[in-house]
Amino acid sequence: MLTNVLILGANGQVARIAINLFLKETDAQLTLYLRNSRRLKIVDLGRERVIEGDINDVATLKEAMDGQDVVYANIGGSDIVQKTQNIIDAMHATGVKRGIFINILGIYDEVPGKFGEWNKYMVGRGMEYWRKAANILEASDIDYTILRCTWFTNKNEVDYELTEKGEPLLGTEISRKSIAALVVQIAESPEWGVRRSWGVSKPNTEGDKPVFY
Repeated sequence: MLTNVLILGANGQVARIAINLFLKETDAQLTLYLRNSRRLKIVDLGRERVIEGDINDVATLKEAMDGQDVVYANIGGSDIVQKTQNIIDAMHATGVKRGIFINILGIYDEVPGKFGEWNKYMVGRGMEYWRKAANILEASDIDYTILRCTWFTNKNEVDYELTEKGEPLLGTEISRKSIAALVVQIAESPEWGVRRSWGVSKPNTEGDKPVFY
């Protein structure tokens, strides 16, 4: 099955790892959307198409989304709510149903104890924006998967566990490579994780805060 994947925020660290995995492990055609195309080095001209644009430029976003099977949103910022709404609107306009959205841990108060307190302090007011972004996805009719990622490492490993919405999220860290591998797996398995919000962490990393802080 040939999958057309639109990667929003394609210059992000996790996105760049995911691009490499898509090229190595799948036959997917990639559309890479970012504000400054010069930042990206294209490896496979036959499978990578670059579009320069902002998530808040809805006209360009719709053009990029036309004909896609999966949208992978690797974005952030204090305007994450507006960006998420723009993506949903562009998906509606182009008939794309499947989306994978990176989010953060703690948006449902699912992180207990001292780690939960530390995480709230570190994220600060941003928690409210990320929670609202998840809320509008959950209220929409798109086939989203929300990935609530804990604190990133650059470890060269794929080692993760998933927790459902409503379950406590205890792990304090996750490698960027693990998130990228999970994104690729979801994109290649369209029925897996539909309308789920998953916490993603490395097993056996419970603590009061990540060991690298």
